[in-house]
Amino acid sequence: MTAAAAVGPGVQAPEGFSQWVNDATDRFQAVATEMLPSPDDVPQRLHQAMRYAVLGGGKHVRPLLVYAAGEVTAADCEALDRAALAVEYVHAYSLVHDDLPCMDNDILRRGQPTVHVAFDEATAMLAGDALQAEAFKVLADGALPASQTASLMRELAHAAGTEGMCGGQAIDLAAVGHTLALPELERMHRMKTGALLRAAVLMGALSGQAALLTESTREALAHYGDAIGLAFQVVDDVLDVEASTATLGKTAGKDAAQSKPTYVSVMGLEAARALSLRLRAQALDAIASLGPRATRLRDLADLIVCRNH
Repeated sequence: MTAAAAVGPGVQAPEGFSQWVNDATDRFQAVATEMLPSPDDVPQRLHQAMRYAVLGGGKHVRPLLVYAAGEVTAADCEALDRAALAVEYVHAYSLVHDDLPCMDNDILRRGQPTVHVAFDEATAMLAGDALQAEAFKVLADGALPASQTASLMRELAHAAGTEGMCGGQAIDLAAVGHTLALPELERMHRMKTGALLRAAVLMGALSGQAALLTESTREALAHYGDAIGLAFQVVDDVLDVEASTATLGKTAGKDAAQSKPTYVSVMGLEAARALSLRLRAQALDAIASLGPRATRLRDLADLIVCRNH
């Protein structure tokens, strides 16, 4: 994915940003290809499904946020690789499980058959389970000091558990066919989608030099992560209405078909678009004091809010 291809009409990617996105994405793909279990190792089918889930396309927004936030604290590239892998493994596992017949029962993800369709339900379930375990393994096996590793694992665990992604998914499933008030909708999406995006930002920063991660810097990054995490979901809701299945790489109109509450169903299309722009402004304001170190985070805010798929 290039930044130019991902943003909407009339939005110009900053000079050098497209190359940065390409380089960071290529690096992540190479590291993931090397560090995921080999498809030739027993159990081969499980390993093949895991690799299919992680390497089969996608925008890699979470790894990009890790790499961008790592620039704020001058993080080592290898430490960022492991943080990026961990957060993307958790994201990939959540998609595998989300697509299962017992959840959203979807057959298309990233323009190709979902894992349970390409393999089978049991293999998909195990692939998701294994990817969650691999996320913490890849952090534990890194070279960072134990206290730093523990901070990274703590951040990811809180984002993935019942106060974050899994809790948000439970609320989402219970909300099908019901009308949620705007505060309830926001809470659900801050948990289901926003928590892991926020964690990606903080994990990137936590991978670097502690002296550069002051309390005010961490607070700024947390506010950025909160705003951009929610903005991502608002834009997703808009695109589910406006974009085609071919453009999205997943089934368009699925939320409306399943009577799921979304920002579009609760606020209307124009109000949802306006909210995404306000959240983008909040994200940019949050990191205004960080200067050039946060340049890529600013660029990513534009990419996330102005994307067309």
